[in-house]
Amino acid sequence: MARGPEIRDAHFPGRAPIDAYGNGGFRFADMSHRGSLLCLPSGIHGWDMAEGDPLSIEAFSRVLEEAGTFEFLLIGMGKDIRPIPAPLKAALRARGISSDPMGTGAAVRTYNIMLGEARPVAAALIAI
Repeated sequence: MARGPEIRDAHFPGRAPIDAYGNGGFRFADMSHRGSLLCLPSGIHGWDMAEGDPLSIEAFSRVLEEAGTFEFLLIGMGKDIRPIPAPLKAALRARGISSDPMGTGAAVRTYNIMLGEARPVAAALIAI
């Protein structure tokens, strides 16, 4: 009996700089990914988030699960910067995570620099 294609969560098991962004996705580690990304110490994960989606604690559950493995979270908001909602900011802070909202381009550049300096950083990048 023929099986359909297996759909797996997008995941790159390592840390890598982001080589390019735009056109709705990212390039890293000689691969491309369409959609948003979570760049965490456990690897780079596909993230079901689009510009304008609510920044909820649920949307950041994977980030919160890895608390203690990094100190800085860069949040690439897309083209427009918006404040991090108070409940999410409090949940991050309670786990010792300092969060910084910025445009996705600035977040990618800052992430690459901090990663290159071996700093304890993670990034939540909304595709543009």
